[in-house]
Amino acid sequence: FAGGEELLLRHMSRSDDYWHYHGHEYAWIGWEELTNWPTADCYETMMACCRSAQPGMPRKVRGTCNPYGAGHAWVKARFVDPAPAGHGRTVDGRSRVQIFGRIGENHILLDSDPDYLATLGADGNANRRKAWLEGSWDIVAGGLFDDLWTPSIHVVDPFPIPSSWRVDRALDWGSARPFSVGWWAESDGSDVVLPDGSRQPTLRGDLYRIAEWYGWDGRPNEGCRLPVAVFARQVLERERSLGLFAKPGPADSQIFARTGGPTIAEQMAEAGLAWTASGKGSGSRRAGAERLRQLLAGARPDATGLRERPGLFVFSTCRQFIRTVPVLPRDPRDPDDVDTETEDHVYDETRYRVMARKGLGGEQRLSGFH
Repeated sequence: FAGGEELLLRHMSRSDDYWHYHGHEYAWIGWEELTNWPTADCYETMMACCRSAQPGMPRKVRGTCNPYGAGHAWVKARFVDPAPAGHGRTVDGRSRVQIFGRIGENHILLDSDPDYLATLGADGNANRRKAWLEGSWDIVAGGLFDDLWTPSIHVVDPFPIPSSWRVDRALDWGSARPFSVGWWAESDGSDVVLPDGSRQPTLRGDLYRIAEWYGWDGRPNEGCRLPVAVFARQVLERERSLGLFAKPGPADSQIFARTGGPTIAEQMAEAGLAWTASGKGSGSRRAGAERLRQLLAGARPDATGLRERPGLFVFSTCRQFIRTVPVLPRDPRDPDDVDTETEDHVYDETRYRVMARKGLGGEQRLSGFH
């Protein structure tokens, strides 16, 4: 530009790419199609470069995008959910706002291509069609499971767990990254009594996520760095407060790794918290993803309203599962697995559990959990 400014078009795929720009000064940083990035890491890391040594220089970070895509969940959580469009708010000393635009405002595109709206309307993917035609963020998008996940089917209100069901816990451990503890109930085929007093049949092997604890600091993919001993005590305290006596279930096999001194699993055991090791053999990630898909599909009734295979259901109180798992994007290098750069901790814990399906193991002690 005449004043000496330059517009630079650059590439950034992963947060490590920041080091190509470390020490740079950019008064304006723009992101095209922000939902292409599966996490906020790249976006947030580059903010360190949004600066200027010139006093009074305006500094701005701007992103354009559509709903849908690998980063749909974090963009929605950061910009869409906290406040209505056009209503700015201050976060960590910086203003943040979303500005909503409809496709009908793009006169240049629609005038040059009159068939464009019809093309979008013919998209067989209902979520993508709603996102791109209506600009709706209230969809499940870009995920390995978005063709199966239906909240009206898979999300259920809590009910008392029959004493004959098996109840156990699963763990994906993390410190700098979030940990995820899930409590699971596996049906023996007996009916359940719903809060309104009605009875509902289940299939033997139906799996219900009945409670959870997510170890984050309130920011996506950021752990709370809880000491191991404190974590173990709090898991047991939470079980007691829920009226649960859960059996040891599968945990991230890394907690059993010995690198000198007691393992993380041994430190937890000293506090009375036991786990079994999850399987992490060759192909286990793909197999776990496929098993979860089978259970999600099993929860969906056929045209007659009946089910023939066990399904997976989530209590409505398990908000972190509902927030993170349905929107997990596929790995661009392996479309049969999720992208491990995303917030996949609840998913990994779930994967350990669905791949460790045991016998029901006798009567389970409960004290009125619902």
